[in-house]
Amino acid sequence: MTIVVFLAAIAVSVCLRLWLAMRQSRYVLAHRSKVPAAFTAGIALDQHQKAADYTLAKIRFSRASLAVEVVFLLVLTLGGLLQRLADFWLTTFDGAGYSYGLALFASVGLLGLLIDLPLRTYQTFVIEARFGFNKMTPTLFVADIVKQMLLSIVIGAPLLLAVLWLMAVMGANWWIYVWLLWLTFNLLALLLYPTLIAPLFNKFTPLAEGPLKERIASLLARCGFAASGLFVMDGSKRSARGNAYFSGFGKAKRIVFFDTLIDKLTAAEIEAVLAHELGHFRRHHLWQSLALIAAFSFGLLWLLGRLIEAPGFFLALGVSTPGTAMALILFAQVLPVFLFPLTPLATAFSRRNEYAADAYAAAHAAADDLVSALVKLYRDNAATLTPDPLHSLFYDSHPPASLRIAHLRDRAT
Repeated sequence: MTIVVFLAAIAVSVCLRLWLAMRQSRYVLAHRSKVPAAFTAGIALDQHQKAADYTLAKIRFSRASLAVEVVFLLVLTLGGLLQRLADFWLTTFDGAGYSYGLALFASVGLLGLLIDLPLRTYQTFVIEARFGFNKMTPTLFVADIVKQMLLSIVIGAPLLLAVLWLMAVMGANWWIYVWLLWLTFNLLALLLYPTLIAPLFNKFTPLAEGPLKERIASLLARCGFAASGLFVMDGSKRSARGNAYFSGFGKAKRIVFFDTLIDKLTAAEIEAVLAHELGHFRRHHLWQSLALIAAFSFGLLWLLGRLIEAPGFFLALGVSTPGTAMALILFAQVLPVFLFPLTPLATAFSRRNEYAADAYAAAHAAADDLVSALVKLYRDNAATLTPDPLHSLFYDSHPPASLRIAHLRDRAT
């Protein structure tokens, strides 16, 4: 890698993002004055305009965030900040041992947090609050950050230490062992997250007995789905948005409804939304995603195994002291720049799965109920009904509202 290639990749990524943002702004603004015909019965003009204004506000914020992101990357690499951090910790620990590696990662992570904190604060307490979505208090905001930092230390530090050890002792094929460790960690995270991690941030209450629970139990029986429990999560303490999901696998599977979803939708609509989530399970989308992640991470770690032996990789990124910890940091910082043009591949895969889950839902619940639920969620979440097609192709993991609703209505007829 040369400096020219690195700078060219940044330029392509930035220009592409800004161009897509410009297209989205123009398209949404051009369609702000009229609700699409398919949604006129469920979404008023002022609600449609709120969604447009919210989308435009997020685009303006994304431009500022992009500028900060690029400046930080350049200062960290070509600006020499990462090298200065390395020199400091090399002197402090008298060499590039495990303590040096952990300290280097911690310092870069802390810098990233300090730079990101004003952006997160503005997004939460200005943009989200302006449009009526933020329910988070400053105390909860700080508490979440502290918990995330503690989890990074408790979980991330041992994982990083294991990776650095494997890179040091497993020879040229260290990347295979790191890959196996990474896969094992991800599977354990899926298994343990619902019961050990998620309750640190939210309260999960068993779904109350009544018609809704009976209706859901009937749906689960029809779909042959066994879960360890049905829970309601207090999502309203952070946001006004509603959602539902299932997490874990095997006997640890649990179904979770946001309390905001319970409040906004009818029992029939909640059943249809859950049928969609069950469609992801029945069509094995989780395992497909894990298989793709495994294959992709295998290739990336192989690539890192080649780059770590190339001095030009370090020098092109402003670093004169190669090492395993340094290679990991550089790779993690630079990789998103080169991968951004491939984003549509990931969104296409996700959209295909969403259509498949919708089809499953239409076969096991009423398609019209899922349509009405989605319209309410689009309305209440201020999701734009008129995204720019190319912008949507790059960024949206779900199909545009108009295409998705048309697909479901075809299933209902």
